[in-house]
Amino acid sequence: MSRTYNQSEMELVYGFFHYLALSAYDILFRGNVVGLEHVPREGSFLVAANHLSFLDPPFIGCQVQRQISYFARKTLWKGGLASWWLDTVGTIPVDRDGGQDVSAIKRVLKVLKEDRGLILFPEGTRSPDGQLQAPKAGVGLICCRAQVPVVPVRIFGSYEAFGKGRGLQLGVPVSVVFGPAMAPAEYDEPTAGKERYQIASERIMRRIARLTPPEIRVI
Repeated sequence: MSRTYNQSEMELVYGFFHYLALSAYDILFRGNVVGLEHVPREGSFLVAANHLSFLDPPFIGCQVQRQISYFARKTLWKGGLASWWLDTVGTIPVDRDGGQDVSAIKRVLKVLKEDRGLILFPEGTRSPDGQLQAPKAGVGLICCRAQVPVVPVRIFGSYEAFGKGRGLQLGVPVSVVFGPAMAPAEYDEPTAGKERYQIASERIMRRIARLTPPEIRVI
């Protein structure tokens, strides 16, 4: 699928790093990217993806031609240039255990009111072995509060490229598959009581698990 991007429609710093991430992906890790038509062209939305590597947020985000926000551990805000950069590109600080952070949820809802997107990782942290992990309730909480479409995404190859405990392997193909967006009625079960948010996370994770690797591109 051909891809067209207009970084000029993004905020200056975000657009610049969006271009850098896309260039790095295309030059050093390019695999196949499919299903971009499932990303809403307007309005707020969430992207829910599996998590294999530090490469996942930029390599998923750079495929989306709209400006989106990310989560990052609060401990990364240590002042100086790094904190300035995290704030400028719209990163939301969150406690390590994810979506139970009230201040983070408020910032998420603010982002969505501005008709933007946000990337979430239901597993909460990087997979230690490259396999899908059980989802945490925090992402379900955010999705149920937001009541917006959730686009399931599965990334392949990023564990081999730079997984936990592994060195960076340039040239390893990383592919990204976007699935059809889930409407709130597909993931939310309002009558489920205390299990509501865990159920939502599990439904979203099952959609991610159904996504299969794209066919290998022959050049």
